[in-house]
Amino acid sequence: MAWWSNNNLRLIQNNLRESDANLDVDLLMGQLNELSANVLMMNAGGIVAFYPTKLEYHYRATGQQKDLLREAIDKAHDHGMKFIARFDFSKAHESILARKPEWFYRTKEGKGVNYFGIAHTCLNGYYQREYSLQIINEVISNYEVDGIFFNMFGYITRDYSGNDYGLCHCSNCRERFRELYHLELPEKADPSDPVYKQHKLFQEQTTREMLDRIHDLVKSKNKDIAISTYNEHKVDIVRKESNTDKARPHPVWLYSASENVKSLEDSWDDKLISNCCINAVDLVHRFTAVSKHEIAIRLKESLASGSGLDFCIIGVFDDYPDRENLPVVAEIFQYHKENEAYYGNFQSVSEVALIKPRSTVQSDAKEYFGLFKMLKEEHVLFDVIHQNTLVQSRERLSRYKVVLIPDIIGFTDEELNVLEQLSREGRCLFSTGRSFTLDDANRAFMERIFGASWVETHHFYREAAYLQTGDKQVFKSFGQRDWLLLDGSFCRVRYAENMTRHLPLVVPSTFGPPERAYGHSVSTEWFGAGIGAGGQHGSGTTVHLPWQPGRLYYMFGYADNKRVITDLLDQIVSYRSHVTTNAPQTVELFYNKIDEQTYILHLLNVSGFNGVTYFEPVPVHDITVTLPQIKECKHVASLIRGQSIFSTMDEHGLTLEVPQLSDFTAILLKTI
Repeated sequence: MAWWSNNNLRLIQNNLRESDANLDVDLLMGQLNELSANVLMMNAGGIVAFYPTKLEYHYRATGQQKDLLREAIDKAHDHGMKFIARFDFSKAHESILARKPEWFYRTKEGKGVNYFGIAHTCLNGYYQREYSLQIINEVISNYEVDGIFFNMFGYITRDYSGNDYGLCHCSNCRERFRELYHLELPEKADPSDPVYKQHKLFQEQTTREMLDRIHDLVKSKNKDIAISTYNEHKVDIVRKESNTDKARPHPVWLYSASENVKSLEDSWDDKLISNCCINAVDLVHRFTAVSKHEIAIRLKESLASGSGLDFCIIGVFDDYPDRENLPVVAEIFQYHKENEAYYGNFQSVSEVALIKPRSTVQSDAKEYFGLFKMLKEEHVLFDVIHQNTLVQSRERLSRYKVVLIPDIIGFTDEELNVLEQLSREGRCLFSTGRSFTLDDANRAFMERIFGASWVETHHFYREAAYLQTGDKQVFKSFGQRDWLLLDGSFCRVRYAENMTRHLPLVVPSTFGPPERAYGHSVSTEWFGAGIGAGGQHGSGTTVHLPWQPGRLYYMFGYADNKRVITDLLDQIVSYRSHVTTNAPQTVELFYNKIDEQTYILHLLNVSGFNGVTYFEPVPVHDITVTLPQIKECKHVASLIRGQSIFSTMDEHGLTLEVPQLSDFTAILLKTI
């Protein structure tokens, strides 16, 4: 069994600078032991070789006086740690550019990118396609690495200052794109350009080809070497990051670690997710950290969502100028070390699936993030099924009562067949936004299954459009609220006669000046919701919302958009049979099965987050959680020292009471 298959990583990455080439490895080992780390990730090669390479075009760290890579590997192993060697082939030293310019990235004007002596390479150039394999082979043939990781894998168009140079136009890219797609390269990255859409597929195809070649090389040498990068293809450990960036637009995403882990953990059985908690504020300010409260949330979300732990700093600990977060990291890593027997093999009991859209078809996932946020706040147990695994997840999907489809414009024929089979089996398909509007096959599916015939998509912007919540038996949360704001994409669809239509469009009228804020009318033709029993042929209930409540909730946080979703779910299906609670929405709940007799419940207090800043969470008192399907329980205990948990059993199932949730609890339940 592969060493990583236990899913118990406590990984520390020291992202080395060239000036760290002679670092004190013994000192580092002591620091890693204090953090309870069991995996060290450290630079091996690519931009800079941290070992005495014999390859002509592999730049070695200036002034290095020892074989740092060998010493770090040997001493990590001596301390019971695994070692993952980090590579970055997206760039190379300018001395190689001077000798082999044809290996490197080129702008449309034929210029390269040299960023302070480090030049951008190209995935289709010889350096990445061929020479990188020689570098990997040199390392795995001469050093006992346990894994290899690739940073910035794929098509990189920006430098570290954020300057975007556009798509690579080197001769290799031009020739390969012409060979594979019989097209000339697009002028720029324009999502509306059909040629650019083909180029996105080209990027995916060529990236996968490179990962195939890396996989074949590494596994031919040693199948027990883990391969890791940010792509899922032919990778053992998929790396993601919870990070911040001052240039990133708001809203701040509270559930970064939970979403990163769930979107991999719930979708791929043969891969491990390692979600890296980046300590730094951003790439520019690498030496000052985010709040310790944000670090705590990220790491605890990762654990409670089913992953191990992963933390990164730039350089080494002894001269790192911001050490405030290290005690928090050490505490959480120590907790995992003491309790790792209960982690790494969670089984889902969720009744709701949320599909995550693939980025090659559409880059805007705000609808998905908004629905994710709604479900988290409402303590709905759900799994994330990535669109890329929809066909492979066919059997798994059958166990869900509801499948949420968040504004996913297009599916392949195979994926449409999977969704249609689910509908025929009685599963509820719940679609929002512009889903199924990409092409004729998708629109035919929408008409057949959802009873919705697409006419056009209109984008409301600065228009006083609303939806009317007329049926208060369905929209129970809107007793005194008759109109719901509408903004963004709205698909005008005509529903079949067997569909129940809700949320009629309130046609925009003038909204200013105040003296002219009137004149709205309620449409009898266009509606914001259609509910049916599987369209013309399916047997499952279908819900079709041709607008974007998730996007609106993600962007602006208006509760009405969440209430629409929960009111409709409550109306059509029972999806809360495993957990009910009185916990506020500022408590994140996780509930999983470990084995047939053991369950684990996590509660994470995220009340310290105010939308931008992370403070110490405000204690929450007298939380109760009822587990209706637990009819017998022999053992209830908190894994957190000194934490009191009370339990009672009645005809409603097992009820747990948490007198005070200061930060985090993990409650272990044994039924036998």
